[in-house]
Amino acid sequence: MLLRHTPTEIRDRKALTINPAKTCQPIGAMYAALGIHGCIPHSHGSQGCCAYHRSTLTRHYKEPIIAGTSSFTEGSSVFGGQANLLQAINNLFSIYDPKVIAVHTTCLSETIGDDIVQITQKARDDGKVPDGKYVIHANTPSYVGSHVTGYAGMVKAMVKYFAQPAEVKTDSINVICGWVEPSDMREVKRLLSLMGIDAILFPDTSGVLDAPQTGTYSYYPKGGVRVEELMKIGGARKTLALGGYATETAARELDGIAKVPFEIHDLPIGLSATDRFVSTLARVSGKEVPVEIEDERGRLVDMITDMQQYFHRKRVALWGDPDQLVPLTEFLLDLDMQPVYLVTGTPGKFFEKRIWELAGDLVPGLRVKAGAQADMFLLHQWIKNESVDLLIGNTYGKYIARDEDIPLVRAGFPILDRVGHGYFATLGYTGAMRLAERILNALLDRKDRDAPEESFELVM
Repeated sequence: MLLRHTPTEIRDRKALTINPAKTCQPIGAMYAALGIHGCIPHSHGSQGCCAYHRSTLTRHYKEPIIAGTSSFTEGSSVFGGQANLLQAINNLFSIYDPKVIAVHTTCLSETIGDDIVQITQKARDDGKVPDGKYVIHANTPSYVGSHVTGYAGMVKAMVKYFAQPAEVKTDSINVICGWVEPSDMREVKRLLSLMGIDAILFPDTSGVLDAPQTGTYSYYPKGGVRVEELMKIGGARKTLALGGYATETAARELDGIAKVPFEIHDLPIGLSATDRFVSTLARVSGKEVPVEIEDERGRLVDMITDMQQYFHRKRVALWGDPDQLVPLTEFLLDLDMQPVYLVTGTPGKFFEKRIWELAGDLVPGLRVKAGAQADMFLLHQWIKNESVDLLIGNTYGKYIARDEDIPLVRAGFPILDRVGHGYFATLGYTGAMRLAERILNALLDRKDRDAPEESFELVM
């Protein structure tokens, strides 16, 4: 395979990215938009862009992803895409009757400078947007940022278009969820329900991309945050933003519009991050943590204690989204493992700083990099120079796993060759148990495979 030609000599690269540890902004915007009930994402660009984004999301979630496209031609590229977008808005409302059309831009429409605000306003003035329907937008050129920043842009758009100031604040809180699976959003809502907290979570892809099979196809499954709920987020007394890369801009936008104070927290992945999240929920709401959640924590701690000898000092290489890698690194440290190599294609200095704060004094040989040149090629070079015991990341790491004969635990986005990630949470204590079980089984499978006959044990 081609990866076997990866050289061990590492050279500084200024402009070249090889096998990026990210994908482009519009995919993130499209996924976030699906977290609104009755919403059609719309790609303002060429048909090929939309097809790629839809197919990637479909392959990951194993669900048909709906989206519209402006279907740029050569003429649109020269003279602008206004006519295409106006026609698309009219067609989508007339044929598919969505509640919301969420427009995101692409490289092409950004390069030619289409003014989406002006175009969508013209659509309203021309009567192409029916009463009670909405068109929102986010600027998401693919040549900057990543799918995470695209997600952040669309979540900010939800706030910008729907949030309204409220003179009297309620006891409700907002939970802005970063890019996680539908199952994870469902788990966050379960924890909120167990604590009896009145909350609005957005976006919310649970019940949309993990909808049950009923025998009848629906463009708009019953899940997703309602527009009516988004219009109430300005009346909340607090916003908790989970995963700063994907949610901070939306939280700041809401504070600016409606004076809703916010706190930014790690995604509750693993023991310590979930502890902080649950403690914050208790502090902000004034509610007691129920015994059921305490028992879930206890079972996780018991599992870690029972199997600690198999986690001890195992070296791990990780790649993916910064909002997920930070708490995952902390969880690996709680398991007494060694997260030695981490890369994310999403730009930003916070990630490197936070990882060094967490692991710098605990992990010898720690290497961390973010941005365009923090790619799978660099990660492979690090591994070739000094190998690891385990890989954790998306499907694209399977080639490194095969070439270097290292076990792989699939996590993050996209996962194209396995199922279950959309249905089984990794957030919360129960999610941490599943994550620890998957890590442990990968290590024990390798131990069984490599054990000589005299050490091939029935009971581990």
